[in-house]
Amino acid sequence: MQSVVTYEKPLPHLSLADWDARLYGLQVLADTRRADAFDLRHSAHQLRNETRIKTQWDTYHNDNRLRARVYEIEQWKSTIQELLDRIDREMAALKEEKASTERELEQLNMPLLVTSECLSNRDGRRSTELTYDMADTELKKELCVTESNKKLLIDRCQSAWEKINKLEVVKFKLQLDLNDKNEALHIDKDMLSLDKDCANITYKTDSLKTPKRMITNEQWLEKCEAIKKMATDELADTLKLRESLFVARERARNALRAQTDATNYMMRRRVYDTQRARNELQWQKLKMEENMEKLSNDLKIMNEQFADKVNALKVAETRLETRGYRPGIELASDEADLGLKEEVRTLRETIRQLQEKLDCAKATYNALEDATIKISIDLADKEQSLETDTRALQMRAALEPRRPQGTDKNLVLASMASEVPKMDN
Repeated sequence: MQSVVTYEKPLPHLSLADWDARLYGLQVLADTRRADAFDLRHSAHQLRNETRIKTQWDTYHNDNRLRARVYEIEQWKSTIQELLDRIDREMAALKEEKASTERELEQLNMPLLVTSECLSNRDGRRSTELTYDMADTELKKELCVTESNKKLLIDRCQSAWEKINKLEVVKFKLQLDLNDKNEALHIDKDMLSLDKDCANITYKTDSLKTPKRMITNEQWLEKCEAIKKMATDELADTLKLRESLFVARERARNALRAQTDATNYMMRRRVYDTQRARNELQWQKLKMEENMEKLSNDLKIMNEQFADKVNALKVAETRLETRGYRPGIELASDEADLGLKEEVRTLRETIRQLQEKLDCAKATYNALEDATIKISIDLADKEQSLETDTRALQMRAALEPRRPQGTDKNLVLASMASEVPKMDN
């Protein structure tokens, strides 16, 4: 009989061998899992180190690439900005040259007006004074020179206007390229400042896609070089155009000044020739008037003598006629009769000769009078021509430039005007 009652679970019990086998299996499993965990931790640690180093180096290289790209863009930006500044300066200088040329063109209106007025004024000369002289030829040459200068300056102004428009187009392209580079710089600098701790980083749907507008770096360099070459070529052409504007103005000014001097010389020479001819005619007129006065006195004396001879002839003929009424034998051809007849013949011959001389003297006087009238008319024409040319010279005084005098003239001749400081008044 048992004193203690025991109970067993109604389950199969393992033998000690099975228990030992189970314990051994659990040990082997635990060792295997620990080994697997160790290998996993080791490989994970190695992977973390490798990926960290790889990521750091990739980030470092890409940061350097971004910095190099930013530097390159900044260099090109500086180049484009310098070109823009040069274009602005060249445009301002070209506009100033164009304005100076336009002012020079406006100043040509005065020579044109003065020359045309001189030609119209000299066309008012009368009779024989209306000649194609050297002054007239030089005035027409001056008109041609002024017109050619005007055409030359107009062409240069048109070229300057076209060049300014081209520079505006180039400036617009450079400004557009500069804006693109500024925006690219802003983007690259923002990307350079990004790191893994930034808050504005996210996953992107297709970050490896290539934009349709993307070009290669070689193409980008070619476009930058092309823009730079276009700008430098336009700047070089603008410089040449500015020089051509200056040369055209100086050439036009010198040509007009030379022609003006030649015209003024011919005008003064024509005035001198006209004065000399006028003085000659005045002397001729004076001598003619003196001769006319002398001839008039001689005519008066000859008329008195002619009248005296006519009266003497009347006396002689009256004596002969009256003595013909003598009566009888008293009607004789005596010495008195012969003498009276000889006197009548002599007086008649004398009267004929005096009449011829009177006619000749009157004709000469009339010729002198006609010549005096012609000289007076020609003298009046020359006076009018002289007045016309003198008035033309006075009108042309407006074309004479103001020349420095005294010390200022010496400074200009010695090219020292810029070396002497200006005195305040």
